[in-house]
Amino acid sequence: MAKYLTAPLTPEVSRSLRAGESVYLSGTVYTARDAAHKRLCALVAEDKPLPFPIEGSVIYYVGPSPARPGQPIGAAGPTTSYRMDAYAPTLLRLGELGMIGKGKRSSEVIQAMRETGAVYFGAIGGAGALLAKCVRSAQLVCYEDLGAEAIRALQVENLPLTVVIDSLGTNLYETGRADYLRQYGDNPAL
Repeated sequence: MAKYLTAPLTPEVSRSLRAGESVYLSGTVYTARDAAHKRLCALVAEDKPLPFPIEGSVIYYVGPSPARPGQPIGAAGPTTSYRMDAYAPTLLRLGELGMIGKGKRSSEVIQAMRETGAVYFGAIGGAGALLAKCVRSAQLVCYEDLGAEAIRALQVENLPLTVVIDSLGTNLYETGRADYLRQYGDNPAL
């Protein structure tokens, strides 16, 4: 059974989620990729304020394509998350509670998630046009010079996600594979 969530998240909500659960996320989600993450962490290092409220925030690792006329955003599929691994622990420790992307995360990110109660959601790669249909509006926040990688505030409605790594560090990339091997073994016919 899927859970319906609203961003920003609360610590109680993020800590209640478990790897493998399906969720539909609504509310405000911020876009940021590696170049924007680098700039955010530079602000932190200089003890300057961030351009959006980090407490309870969810950051979507996406560089959307240009919007078609009448649409708030173009295709909005997730990018590979490991590019943000050098920066994610800093933002998690400041209060970020959710990350959306695809692919594995480093042990440092997972440790920071355990410490802070954050979760990592997976979005379906290759389904950017479908995911864009969940975006009701997109507003530039900062770093316009980064083009598609600028930080935007997206208002999303029922964005379909899977909890890939929960706040306990349970990792669907590991448990899912182990469950499959237990059930089917190395049977090449499957």
